[in-house]
Amino acid sequence: MTEPAAAQRSADIDADVIVVGAGPAGSTTAFYLAQAGLEVLLLEKTTFPREKVCGDGLTPRAVKQLIAMGIDIDSPGWSRNKGLRVVGGGRRFELEWPQLTSFPDFGLVRVRKDFDEILAVNAVRGGAKLLQGVNVTGPLLDDRSGHIIGVTAKKDGEPVTYRSRLVVGADGNSARLALGMGLHKREDRPIGVAVRTYFESPRHDDDFLEIWLELWDGSTLLPGYGWVFGVGDGTSNVGLGLLNTSDKFKDVDYRALLRRWVRNMPPEWGFSEDNMRGQVRGSALPMAFNRQPHYTRGLVLVGDSGGMINPFNGEGIAYAMESGEIAARTIAQALPRSTPAQRERLLRAYPGVLKEAYGGYFTMGRLFVEAIGRPGVMNFATRHALPHPRLMRLAFKLLGNLTDRRGDAGDRIINALSKVVPSA
Repeated sequence: MTEPAAAQRSADIDADVIVVGAGPAGSTTAFYLAQAGLEVLLLEKTTFPREKVCGDGLTPRAVKQLIAMGIDIDSPGWSRNKGLRVVGGGRRFELEWPQLTSFPDFGLVRVRKDFDEILAVNAVRGGAKLLQGVNVTGPLLDDRSGHIIGVTAKKDGEPVTYRSRLVVGADGNSARLALGMGLHKREDRPIGVAVRTYFESPRHDDDFLEIWLELWDGSTLLPGYGWVFGVGDGTSNVGLGLLNTSDKFKDVDYRALLRRWVRNMPPEWGFSEDNMRGQVRGSALPMAFNRQPHYTRGLVLVGDSGGMINPFNGEGIAYAMESGEIAARTIAQALPRSTPAQRERLLRAYPGVLKEAYGGYFTMGRLFVEAIGRPGVMNFATRHALPHPRLMRLAFKLLGNLTDRRGDAGDRIINALSKVVPSA
């Protein structure tokens, strides 16, 4: 009979597991690790509340994770939505979230300024220890094995060191820990850019998330979409996301493009400079497992640090939380093992679990974004797919990764393709 993980912890370390980054991936990982009885140190470089560039929209996939962690989504500040409103090709129509047994039938909007703090507080409530204002600068490596045994950091301008049995990199697109371990991003994976701002607007209480499929830069239709998501607090989150699969990607001024786009909106929506609340901010979106392997020498990657954003729609929060739960489950099984070899065998299985869950689907997404980056393909798809409601409902499920394992014919087609296509 093996000892509990906490009982095996050496006295000269600060925690069983250090989680670097208190975003959705890190806080979810910390929550589930603490619930499993492990001592967890969650390090956040900023202090809450803090801004993050995001559309603030949460699909039913993300909502499922929030409910599983006991987040009170009926409290003030959460805005529910019924589905997606699609604008493009001269058409405008609404698609309600699919009725599935695997996911709720509603989405949410919550600004990231409070959302991340809610998850971090939940991790603390679950038993994790949170330290804010700790800027992790790199991995602390064992001289003999090359395994990570902690992190170096700065707190209040002073160098500090934290030690643990295992480290989880949840530090987002910067992936400083992964880079410190020699894990560089893959150039054969797509990357996106998102820019957004907030406007005071009468559309703040819209019960559909709205996306615009036509983003023009002069005469060029760009691969990506614009969005208008009502926050429910008097403001709307308005932004756009673009993919690097277009030849024009490197030449686009994203902030200027957003301003030009909103100038063409109806004036009664209030998307004017006078009504803008906050700067136009941007962020990179690492997609389709663009950094691998997701486990190496004592470092586990979750969320954006491992490129776990859905290429189809740019959604990252759901996969950040899901990968955090998967990582925590793997770690909780591995650390109590009696020998290093047994622990390593379980930890090395983690990348395979991720590939089984998302690999084929992400490959399909990668092929999709490569296709719509070609001149004319996006325009053709917008003009010819939108007039067919049945096709759009299937596409809605595909792009949102919202299916039941034993669902309808569309679900079975999507699930089968995800298994047949080579893993990302």
